[in-house]
Amino acid sequence: MRTAGIILLILGIIGTIMFGLQAMQDSESFSLFGLDIAVSTANWTPVIISVILLVIGLVLTSRGKK
Repeated sequence: MRTAGIILLILGIIGTIMFGLQAMQDSESFSLFGLDIAVSTANWTPVIISVILLVIGLVLTSRGKK
């Protein structure tokens, strides 16, 4: 159980970083009345799934120590 937690934790970290950077690059900004407004055209679903994997990996790793 602990091994599965570590694998999910590593996959979650890599996915969060990789998809998070990609999502931040997919945003566009424009100026309206002197204010910079950012519009995100990114797909945030992979980032959310990666964070969920990260949390599940943390839970499984912490329970595997007992």
